[in-house]
Amino acid sequence: MSDALYQDEILTLAREGRALPRLDGATVTARVDNPVCGDRVTVDLTLEDGTVAAVGSKVQGCALCQAAAAVIAQQAVGAPAADLPRVADALEDYLSGKSGDVPWAPLTVFAPVRAAKSRWECVMLPFRAAIKALKSTG
Repeated sequence: MSDALYQDEILTLAREGRALPRLDGATVTARVDNPVCGDRVTVDLTLEDGTVAAVGSKVQGCALCQAAAAVIAQQAVGAPAADLPRVADALEDYLSGKSGDVPWAPLTVFAPVRAAKSRWECVMLPFRAAIKALKSTG
């Protein structure tokens, strides 16, 4: 495990991500897999009037996936569901160095991942699952 990637803040978020339960009766749910490393993320969202009312997940993956799922659970509740794709795009730009800003302050914890391109997908996987879930609402 790289000390640069797995700092205390990320490990704390990862513990929170591991503790997130799945949601019974979620409005939408989706699973995405990373065939390269074997990570698997399922995200459940309860939506009310276009707003995220609750987030649940199951992460079978690394601490980066778990931490990203925790940030979504912390930040998305109460926000418009339409914000999730915008936040994901901004996070990808942040990780790739195209931007120095992220819309959710806790995402700055992933700054060390910017130097490890092979780990970007680990951070993005929970976002990809959330967006896939939202697209299932048609």
